[in-house]
Amino acid sequence: MTLAATTTLAEAAARTWGAVVVGAGPAGAAAARELARRSTAVLLVDRAAFPRWKVCGCCLNGRAAAVLRAIGLGSLPARCGAVPLTHMRLAAAGRSACVPLTGGAAVSREAFDAALVEAAVAAGAAFLPETRAMLPEGNPTRGLLDARPVQLQQGDRRIVAPARIVVAADGLGGSLLGRAAETAPGARIGAGAATTEAPDFYQPGVVYMACGAGGYTGMVRLEDGRLDLAAAFDAAWVRSAGGLGRAAETMVREAGWPAPHRVDELPWRGTPALTRRPHGVAGERLFVVGDAAGYVEPFTGEGMAWALASGAAVAPLAARAAEQWRPEMAQQWTDLHRRIVGRRQGLCRAAAAVLRRPWLTELAVRLLARVPALAGPVIRRLNRSTPSGFHDLSGQIL
Repeated sequence: MTLAATTTLAEAAARTWGAVVVGAGPAGAAAARELARRSTAVLLVDRAAFPRWKVCGCCLNGRAAAVLRAIGLGSLPARCGAVPLTHMRLAAAGRSACVPLTGGAAVSREAFDAALVEAAVAAGAAFLPETRAMLPEGNPTRGLLDARPVQLQQGDRRIVAPARIVVAADGLGGSLLGRAAETAPGARIGAGAATTEAPDFYQPGVVYMACGAGGYTGMVRLEDGRLDLAAAFDAAWVRSAGGLGRAAETMVREAGWPAPHRVDELPWRGTPALTRRPHGVAGERLFVVGDAAGYVEPFTGEGMAWALASGAAVAPLAARAAEQWRPEMAQQWTDLHRRIVGRRQGLCRAAAAVLRRPWLTELAVRLLARVPALAGPVIRRLNRSTPSGFHDLSGQIL
């Protein structure tokens, strides 16, 4: 069932909002909910209608689950029917290994994101879907007192909604900031699809990861039985394979696994380059969270954990900024974001570096096939809920 708007363009223009949050994915919805819980007047905007499908591995790791518990939404994945994850199977060059997973779950983005938006609305946030948002160029506070203008558009209709604070959570290819993030040299592109026709080989509760010279393809069963496919490919590999679907099919078969039925005919979607660095995560009355704040190839649900963590952590600072903006708050968020997200991205950079070297990937799979416990330290690191420095500015551990 489509989530309805709780306000209109005219109503959005008729007041000054404490915060306008652009992007209703996990980072934006979490930020909007936490701001609303702090009595901030929040408008949550997204260009899509909800529920909506996203290119994503659809995995929550223990870190993401811990953030949800910290903000009072620990039961949300279960309410969405999330499938607990027990193992990960890795394959490369016909060899495979199986390692245990703990604390994670698989859930569709249609169900999970919609549930987060509903939680934000229940907390008091206003929701405006199918609406594009832009920040006018030039002086961000021109013509307004203690606020920043946000231009909202539905079809040919445009209005300006004043906001004391703007939270940019519009994702990897977001255009709110009006400038492209810096793409890392050789960055892979993302791709995704979902199918109801998959071999019984792919069991619920298991993450399957087929690795090859051109990238990797992950697969997991969702709560409704579909098989979600999410991949990171070298662009040249996609071109040589003949498209996203054929690239995934080739990689899965080379790994020694059965390809889903007509996988090359699925409605595949691609993403911009995955490893991207923005020109900053804060500005004048502006905080950037989630994928819009920078991204590296994620691993075992880390992307979702980064989004939820940054969305929850920005709220205390943003709530104070909505009451009284101070220029030093931009640097405070830059420093805090580096602690809660930037440090953890290093692990995924290391994993991506291994996966870019086929011989090293094959060696890792062979070792894990013999001694699965070797994966333990990495899995525990991914699931660790309170790494050093992960706290909001009031000192509360999340």
